[in-house]
Amino acid sequence: MEIRVEPHGTHVVVVTIDNQPRRNAMTRAMLADLARVWDELERGPCRCIVLTGAGERAFTAGADISGDLSASAETAKVVSHALLKQDTYTKPIVAAVNGDCAGGGLELLLCTDVRAAAPHARFGLPEVKWSIYPFGGATIKLVQQIGHVHAMELLLTATLIDAAEAARIGLVNRVLPVAELMPWALATAEQIAANSPSAVQAVKRQISATIAEHARSREALEQELGDRVRSSPHFREGVAAFREKRRPEYQ
Repeated sequence: MEIRVEPHGTHVVVVTIDNQPRRNAMTRAMLADLARVWDELERGPCRCIVLTGAGERAFTAGADISGDLSASAETAKVVSHALLKQDTYTKPIVAAVNGDCAGGGLELLLCTDVRAAAPHARFGLPEVKWSIYPFGGATIKLVQQIGHVHAMELLLTATLIDAAEAARIGLVNRVLPVAELMPWALATAEQIAANSPSAVQAVKRQISATIAEHARSREALEQELGDRVRSSPHFREGVAAFREKRRPEYQ
């Protein structure tokens, strides 16, 4: 279980989420590591980042909800930073979605700038099925990025869509054969990195600052709503059903 960071050439860095036995789900420790990696890359000389998952099964299934599900303000701060939910970030991020991208994985995808997916990748926000509030930024960013009706369908139905549908609604730029996915991501990152770093990072800063400002303005309500869901009997039933691999029964 790790977050791998590998240079590619002079100006590009590849960040890989690797927890393949659990579909690259991220533990609390991995989320803290990812937050640290973002800080190091922001301060460092790299000009563009490629983000992907290990293997071909999953980009990331998001937070590992088989583990600790506490959500203190400090925990929320770490998760928020790992997902760049409220951060003004200057380094562009290219996503190579090599497999399923769900829950917090989709929320992580929302912090990236240019995206391609393998044909077998699936996308979704299953949180409400398990009575979990999606507090990684989807309720704030998704409407901005793909529009109200597409966002609400993903958020409220908890269904998975395929890569072709993700491209149709604008969640990813394109769908590519598996063998072409990383070459495309690296070539795109190199193309970005070849442009003026001052201009590229100014564009990225302005756009991410606008998104971050909106996210920060909603954070108090976000925490309140998440706490309300977690204190409900539905939350206990949803998590129990997930861990017991059965359908939840909400009374």
